[in-house]
Amino acid sequence: MPEFSDTVLKLAKSPRISLWSRAAAEQGGLLSGQDPSDFNTADPLRLWIIQLGVIVLMTQVLSLGLRRIRQPRVIAEVLGGILLGPTAFGRIPGFTQHIFPEDSRPYLSLVANIGLCLFLFLVGLEIDASVIKRNARLSATVALAGMTIPFGFGAALAVPLYHNFIDPSVKFTNFMLFTGVAYSITAFPVLCRILTELKLLDTTVGIVVLSAGVGNDIVGWTLLALSVALVNAGSGLMALWVLLTCVGWTLFLLFPVKYILAWMARRTGSTENGPSIFFMTVTMLILFGSAFMTDVIGVHAIFGAFLAGIIVPRDGGLAIHLTEKLEDIVSIVFLPLYFTISGLSTDLGLLNNGITWGFTVAICVLAYSGKFGGCTLAARFAGFSWREASTIGSLMSCKGLVELIVLNVGLSAGILSPRVFSMFVLEALLLTFMTTPAVVLLYPPELRKRVTATGASFNHVDDGTREATPTRAGFNRHGHGDDLDKKDRFLVVLDKIEHLPGMMSLTQLIQPPPPYQEEDPHPNSSSSGGSSRGSQKRAATPGSQQAAFEQDISIDALRLIEINDRTSGVMKYSSFSTDVLLQTDPLLTIFRTFVELNGSGGGMASEARMVPYDDLAACVKETAADKESQMVLIPWVPPTYRHAHAEHVGDGGEPTTPRHATTNPFESIFKTGGSSTAKPSSALHSQFVRNVFAQCPADVILYVDQDQTASGSTSLTKGFSAGRHHLFLPFFGGPDDRLALEFVVQLCMMNPKVSATVLRLVKSELESDLGPLNSSEKEAEGDRNERLNALTATSATQAMFPDTFYGHQSTQTRLQSETADNILWGRYASPPVAHPALSNVSFDTTHTPLPLHTLIDHVSSTAAALRPLGHRAGGRASSSKARFLVICGRSRRLAVENHHAELKQVMEEHGNTDVGGEVRKTVGDVAASIVLSECNANVAVVQAAHVALD
Repeated sequence: MPEFSDTVLKLAKSPRISLWSRAAAEQGGLLSGQDPSDFNTADPLRLWIIQLGVIVLMTQVLSLGLRRIRQPRVIAEVLGGILLGPTAFGRIPGFTQHIFPEDSRPYLSLVANIGLCLFLFLVGLEIDASVIKRNARLSATVALAGMTIPFGFGAALAVPLYHNFIDPSVKFTNFMLFTGVAYSITAFPVLCRILTELKLLDTTVGIVVLSAGVGNDIVGWTLLALSVALVNAGSGLMALWVLLTCVGWTLFLLFPVKYILAWMARRTGSTENGPSIFFMTVTMLILFGSAFMTDVIGVHAIFGAFLAGIIVPRDGGLAIHLTEKLEDIVSIVFLPLYFTISGLSTDLGLLNNGITWGFTVAICVLAYSGKFGGCTLAARFAGFSWREASTIGSLMSCKGLVELIVLNVGLSAGILSPRVFSMFVLEALLLTFMTTPAVVLLYPPELRKRVTATGASFNHVDDGTREATPTRAGFNRHGHGDDLDKKDRFLVVLDKIEHLPGMMSLTQLIQPPPPYQEEDPHPNSSSSGGSSRGSQKRAATPGSQQAAFEQDISIDALRLIEINDRTSGVMKYSSFSTDVLLQTDPLLTIFRTFVELNGSGGGMASEARMVPYDDLAACVKETAADKESQMVLIPWVPPTYRHAHAEHVGDGGEPTTPRHATTNPFESIFKTGGSSTAKPSSALHSQFVRNVFAQCPADVILYVDQDQTASGSTSLTKGFSAGRHHLFLPFFGGPDDRLALEFVVQLCMMNPKVSATVLRLVKSELESDLGPLNSSEKEAEGDRNERLNALTATSATQAMFPDTFYGHQSTQTRLQSETADNILWGRYASPPVAHPALSNVSFDTTHTPLPLHTLIDHVSSTAAALRPLGHRAGGRASSSKARFLVICGRSRRLAVENHHAELKQVMEEHGNTDVGGEVRKTVGDVAASIVLSECNANVAVVQAAHVALD
């Protein structure tokens, strides 16, 4: 049955198709009154484009609805094909004659079969022998049981089906073989996407299903090739010759051609730099050449395309790169065309009597029970619990497009009648639809067993939930008790390379200095033996406060790798074991080295997770809960935009050009701005940050890295003394600010090279209550009055509704929060007994009607004072000073003041209204005022765990 090659030769020999058949008389087209849907064999492109538009539009509309109930895309493609066929739209008068006329079917079928060959090539690329080798014993057991039992059920059901619905001219053995193969095969590509959608790729169940699915696919396609060979052969001897020739072609591809292709990949640099043009050309020639050979031999062309995918080298992720280049055009264009061809042959209206529906129900029940029962028993025998074994059985019951391919082969060969074909299509659709809800019901997220970094162990999973581990003492305590709530377990989130500098800066801050090389906090002080400038070393005493902190600090790193529902995303995950990924990932390697070089040598625990974007925040939540992390460190580069030109820095180190120069807001959309330092707005990452804030059970600290958005060649940290930090904390009140205050005190106690300024900002409503601004340059009286008048006008129009930052509050809870603020402030600002560790922390209180403007002035003046002396853009500093970091609470939960009106004015003053809303929702009002005013300071935004607010 050489359908592929016959179609090509038929179209090539047609006397109506040639280069000379395009007449000039048809150039008028639509303007000459010609019907654009009128099919012309000399010019079939126009109708083909119409057909493509209708098919893709139907598929996309259906997928939008089915995606909401977590159904794979193949369901939409199959349903779209059925609806466009005689079942639904085909009953509309004139629809089939105008959109899918009979004369256009060969052209549509040709393109669909080309796409099918490309798809089977991608399936072959997905087959990774290493996945089977790593789990050979268990996967072989599940795959074997998942094929033999369903094959037996299919063969048994073939007897009554044959006598009731199949023409006697069809050999019973051929029909029985096709029925058994359709029952036993598993839709491996659809299965990969379901595992990705349900977050099962890194579970023991997911790994077993992937491995068993690979083996099932290989055996299933081999049986299909054998079935087609037997059907096309006129006699038993001819069938043997067809089979032997196919085996010979397979061996030819698997050995000499495979080695030549691997040698070519190395010589062309494709394994290191991705597939070259020459390598892609050779691969495509091998793909279609193999499809042509298996088709003319007597086996279907898709088997040759499948073999071509298997022989592609896997070194350097070459198979993944090839998949990335082809998968979108195949999934968007070619596969919907193929399913439409299937739908045009599927007429559910033929299921119009009781015996037909009885056999349809029997087909569905036996197909599901055979797969489900066989795989469940095999998994239970291997050591899985009943719950996990039944989940494996449900996943292996997925049919999807693979069974449809088998059914179409049988229909084109004349083995299946249209009625039986429709019955099996309905069965494949129903079983695929059942897979996701069945797995969600049988295997909820709280019962899943994840693969550990030391490898998967499949024989120790019990049938219940894991025992809850006791919570560490002091976990999620904020501002209660007599002692400092010390944070000693940190989880660092690493996702992108541009976020690595910020996480390194924050990690260096929380790590205590080595005890044998502790820098004198007063480098200019004189010792008894003489005075010296610069850093002086002193030994840390074992009983010191810093030594006590150092012994308990624990840092865990979570490497997040975002994957999508593409085939290449699944291949990237399955190509790496957890151990290999932890050792080879560049971000983890750099960060691990940094922690070991700057820490006390205690090492760092690492974990790598590949999850879809929607599950990134949930992954952080789960990891923080599993590791009992007290504080989660996440990075963020704010979507701010600065000038296209470099800033000119004056003698005092201040920029001479205004930092709030107006920028074109369309630059963030079209990326056409002239600034080489402009950063596009990362709305997706901002949403991820907000989801972490909303879901994380531990405290969260967000490092807003403004080094990444600073213009010019001068970094905010250039020329500063290594390891020396000065922290600035604006204290307004509320749980987040109390946590920030405790964290600042902890950092100063654990590291003598860290100093801090804590400023309590109290809003004064009356002008007479306004205290000094404490700024290096006093604000003009007229300018201050103008701000107050503008603020008053803005406040009158503001609706004071609580938002995501503020939360609901009552008078009682607000008074309780204010009392907690005063107690904590009194404990550190004016302690009854002086604590030596607080000598590096200065406390002050300021009354002002414009707290955000006052805060901006303080941050700007402090950043200027800490800038290295004699610092020039592109030059060297004559002396070093401390790095400057602002630490503030994210929200004002249970606080009194509302900063919305003043923040809006800050946004207008500095020309950042286009991104101001995004920044405010992510970091809160206080931090947003610092970021949007473009102060030369990085910001750490702290949020207390939600359980502490109950």
